[in-house]
Amino acid sequence: MIETAYDTPPAKSLKLRLLAVAVSVAAVVFVLNLTGALDYLSFAALARNREWLVGRVEELGVAAPVVFVLVYAVCTAFSLPSGLLLSTLGGFLFGTWWGGLSNVIGATLGATMIFLAAKTVLGDLLRARTGSLLQKLEAGFRENQLSYMLVLRLVPLFPFWLVNLAPAFLGVRLSTFITGTFVGIIPGAFVFASVGTGLGAILDSGGTPDGSALLQPHVFLSIIGLVVLALVPVVYKRFRRSSSRTTEKLS
Repeated sequence: MIETAYDTPPAKSLKLRLLAVAVSVAAVVFVLNLTGALDYLSFAALARNREWLVGRVEELGVAAPVVFVLVYAVCTAFSLPSGLLLSTLGGFLFGTWWGGLSNVIGATLGATMIFLAAKTVLGDLLRARTGSLLQKLEAGFRENQLSYMLVLRLVPLFPFWLVNLAPAFLGVRLSTFITGTFVGIIPGAFVFASVGTGLGAILDSGGTPDGSALLQPHVFLSIIGLVVLALVPVVYKRFRRSSSRTTEKLS
């Protein structure tokens, strides 16, 4: 029997990978719909269902943060646009410290999952998604892998999903990726957890998350933290630009 171009081993391998991804995504969406989790992925829904969510956390006990971490990891691995909301939910359910820690572990676990997938079975498929952006990151990783990983996590110059994939294609070690991710996302994870904690405190006191609630100290300080995070990329880019000009003048 003569094999056609469509029956070659590489083509079959790619088809199997695409099928595996499709089945995995479908399974995740099915579970989220079945459990009703998608109904709670909005800030308005969090406010409406505060008591129900707290009740589920109390029922699960010590398993609650484990379930949260796994959900966060899956959403991160599939690059679902839910990172900010889930980070806020961590503080909303578990408080700033435990929520922040859960955020960090969940995001790191999910990022590592997609990193390993890019290193192995889904490498060709995921590389195509990075496009020309991969070249923009190559020089930084060539200079110092860990330092650049920390910069990319602390300063969101590129999308989170891209920073999960690019290191896999640029020879970054697994230990370096995990360390840079875990340490680098700590500030943002805890700031958003504190926002969630403040939102929960407002609702527990019978208030509503309106303009006046933003003036309360535990909420106002969290907002300041968000503003600082938003300014970090701007400051970093200006610093890099200034450093480049100084280097050019000295040379």
